Amino acid sequence: MDILWQYAKVFLVGGALCAIGQLLIDKTKLTPARIMTGYVVVGVLLGAIGVYRPLVDWAGAGATVPLMGFGNVLAEGVRKAVDEKGALGIFTGGLTAAAAGICAAIVFGYLFALIFKPGDKS
Repeated sequence: MDILWQYAKVFLVGGALCAIGQLLIDKTKLTPARIMTGYVVVGVLLGAIGVYRPLVDWAGAGATVPLMGFGNVLAEGVRKAVDEKGALGIFTGGLTAAAAGICAAIVFGYLFALIFKPGDKS
């Protein structure tokens, strides 16, 4: 029963974040790119003030997979690097913390582009 509750929490939090994004697309004139950027910025801000970590601990992948989770990773990386390296960590922490995810996105995007031969929709 515990695993079902964990899945429910992941679904509810991740679904709520996606639903908010969809409402912003449908009800505002914001472009999807601005909404995604906003999600990352909100994730950084919530991570920086320490609010996002309890949500991640409670909801797991429902909070880490969406773009707000990426922003939180950046904030945690900067916080850790500043503790270790001082002011230089402001510039290196976020990139170091997110390097694996960014690298994976580039590599898999390239591989899929080779496999599926993408082209224009027209």
